[in-house]
Amino acid sequence: MATNMREKRVAKERQKIEKFGLPPGIELVDGESLKDWTFDIRVLDSNPIYANQIYRLKFQFPQSYPIEPPEVTFDIKPDRPVPMHPHIYSNGIICLDLLDNQGWSPVQSAESVCMSIQSMLTSNSKNERPPGNEEFVKGNRLRPRDIEFLYHDNTV
Repeated sequence: MATNMREKRVAKERQKIEKFGLPPGIELVDGESLKDWTFDIRVLDSNPIYANQIYRLKFQFPQSYPIEPPEVTFDIKPDRPVPMHPHIYSNGIICLDLLDNQGWSPVQSAESVCMSIQSMLTSNSKNERPPGNEEFVKGNRLRPRDIEFLYHDNTV
């Protein structure tokens, strides 16, 4: 039944995107599957940290979506870097309360997650990785949904 719930919700979100499109700077690159999608996002303002960059986000929808959040990471490719940000690790994992079970709400959607990440990048003024990035990336074997982040800095 949970898979059916995910399939219905993801299909509904895809229909909405097909009918109304997405906000500027967000593009659905691959939305054929009901399990995972790929989006390209870019920052629209003149933030020099992200000038002329397009970043790829990978969404994996769990069987219990939308009750649980999607797993969202930046795709790592030589031609598509992971954005520099104090809440984004160099392995593409994003520290954002919206993507945590505690901060997630079923009223959210793939589109609203993309908009939140786009906004997070737009408002950033620090061209740096999170503290402990190297150790975290080197030693991490957990999926993003299994990591317990401490959310303490909402200023970036």
